[in-house]
Amino acid sequence: MDISGTKEGQSQAFTGLAIILFLTEWIRGAVLVSYLPAYAMTGLGLSTSALGIAVSVHYLTDSLIKGLAGYLLDRFPGRIVLHGGFIIGFTGLALLLTAHNPWLLIAAAALMGAGFSPIWILCMSQVKEDNRAQQMGTLYMFWMAGLGLGPVTMNLIVGRSIPLSLTVIAGVLAAGWITAVLVKLDRCRISRVKVSAGEQLGALWSKVKKGGFLLPGMLLQTTAGGMLVPLLTSFAVQHVGLSHSELSIVLLIGGGGAVLLLVPMGKWFDHTGGRWFLVSGFGVFAAALFALTSVSTFTGAAALSLLLGSAYAALLPAWNALMARYIPEEAVGVSWGLLSSVEGLGVVIGPVIGGWLASYGDGLLPFRVSAFLFAVIGLVYLMSPSLDSRPAHPTVMQPSRKELR
Repeated sequence: MDISGTKEGQSQAFTGLAIILFLTEWIRGAVLVSYLPAYAMTGLGLSTSALGIAVSVHYLTDSLIKGLAGYLLDRFPGRIVLHGGFIIGFTGLALLLTAHNPWLLIAAAALMGAGFSPIWILCMSQVKEDNRAQQMGTLYMFWMAGLGLGPVTMNLIVGRSIPLSLTVIAGVLAAGWITAVLVKLDRCRISRVKVSAGEQLGALWSKVKKGGFLLPGMLLQTTAGGMLVPLLTSFAVQHVGLSHSELSIVLLIGGGGAVLLLVPMGKWFDHTGGRWFLVSGFGVFAAALFALTSVSTFTGAAALSLLLGSAYAALLPAWNALMARYIPEEAVGVSWGLLSSVEGLGVVIGPVIGGWLASYGDGLLPFRVSAFLFAVIGLVYLMSPSLDSRPAHPTVMQPSRKELR
């Protein structure tokens, strides 16, 4: 999927898609994290196990569909894929908010995940190579802001009025769809690939094999992070001694630090490059995560949360640049889709492993294992000779700045 066209057209399409990403992630966070847990057991009469399965299926579907979305974007206009996704997502959301049957709830969650899945790949297709890290920082900022503000906003509304909550969710979805109508994707000419799916996968595999630890590292880091998701609240309350309001503040400090630093870190990486963004990001993240298991005060937890957010903001631009080096130009859409699917599988696997470790050890064990895994990833990338090699020839998705070195 060769993206060309005017800079103005690319910039407007990128901005519009970033706004859509924010709005859909707001819906995802508001519905899955706040609305359903507050309303599914009372208003819908569903069990917590059904809700948990629905959330897991939602993220599993979202991850798996990314590969298909990339394949479709290599063969059909982006506008068709975008609006098709909104139709599927709207259907899933409508069923999700009204389901009284556990199986319907699970199916609705899967539909919503499938419908929202192509938006991230569409956003990636509009990233320009001359400032890839900066634009990726912007995308992650919109993504994190939406995912974080959704639950916070919904928590303030859902306790007051369920009908008002539904109205706000519907309004945000309408705003996203209207934005999708206004986005001028046609200003950016998209050339359709003329090779078969098998040839695309072959080109991707030949590139990825040269990356060595790329695929294992991709799955390992999302698994290590996913291990902590179901344990954060209990860890903060039982081991650190935070109240729920203090935990909210700590999470806002860490998330806010990451959001504010993503774009500056991206600009810095675009200007200087260097493997140390990747290595130091993983290293500092691992050290701060391990130190978190020994903290017992709100101030200490807040400081480490800010350090974790800063490290995350530093490693993301370098990580994206590393992946971009192994994307063949004849299979851009399907390649980004499949790599995103591999990343997303870790989010599905991680909570299972984290829960198992917590049940067979104490509540600190998953955090220490996760810190160890992040340290191993940083060490592997420090010693990896593949980060010193330059591609033989530039492709549309490879960095035009200094390579990782």
